[in-house]
Amino acid sequence: MRVQTLMKTMAAAAVFAAASQFVQVAQAFEAQKFDDTAFKAAQAAGGEILVHVTAPWCPTCVSQHKSLSEIGKKPDYAKLSVFNVDFDSQGNVWKGLKANSQSTLIAFKGATETGRLVGTTKADAIEALLQTTMKK
Repeated sequence: MRVQTLMKTMAAAAVFAAASQFVQVAQAFEAQKFDDTAFKAAQAAGGEILVHVTAPWCPTCVSQHKSLSEIGKKPDYAKLSVFNVDFDSQGNVWKGLKANSQSTLIAFKGATETGRLVGTTKADAIEALLQTTMKK
């Protein structure tokens, strides 16, 4: 009898663990390739936006992606729209944003820029930047 109870408890724990992982994934924001129409729509809606000027060959950008991945699991950032600007192929975009290098993070609340960081990989500094989009 105790073995069956133990097995039921273990099964319930496994289901709970799987559900917890699903909840974390569901709360994470998803980055998308920069699209001017989608970006302008997010701005017009007054949304919380992060633009990341990035390059696949940039080790700083890779570290930023890791930090953003962890931060993005927090429910506070579920509504954040993240747009990745490819430094190599979207020069007109990053020049228009006055970003001079890859590894640039630019935060917006609607159409208003609330802050930017260049070359920063520390999660706490990136999260502080994201918090500027949360202010009303």
